[in-house]
Amino acid sequence: MSKGGFKELKVWQKSKELAVYIYQVTDKKPFSKDYGLRDQIRRAAVSIASNIAEGDERETDRESVRYFYIAKGSSAEVLTQATIAFEIGYIEKETFCPSPFAFRPSPLTNGGLHAI
Repeated sequence: MSKGGFKELKVWQKSKELAVYIYQVTDKKPFSKDYGLRDQIRRAAVSIASNIAEGDERETDRESVRYFYIAKGSSAEVLTQATIAFEIGYIEKETFCPSPFAFRPSPLTNGGLHAI
């Protein structure tokens, strides 16, 4: 879909940074000991970048948009799990910033996703 490949997409770059960030945050106690929540948020974070990459590599716009919306759903999942982790004390106030988790449809990308 994109001419420069998915690695050139800002939304992919931001989502990859988010996945790395999630791995770093969840590697610290007490988060690291909650295997269920830790593994779920990690999978969801990796899913965002992965679905953006896969969508960008698809042959038709329709297929691409489908994967972009899956990535959008995964971003909501990460935001929900990060909010829960914050509220139960796994993430400190200084560390928790919900804005990197937010993605929304963008008219600039014909309904594709735009990192906020």
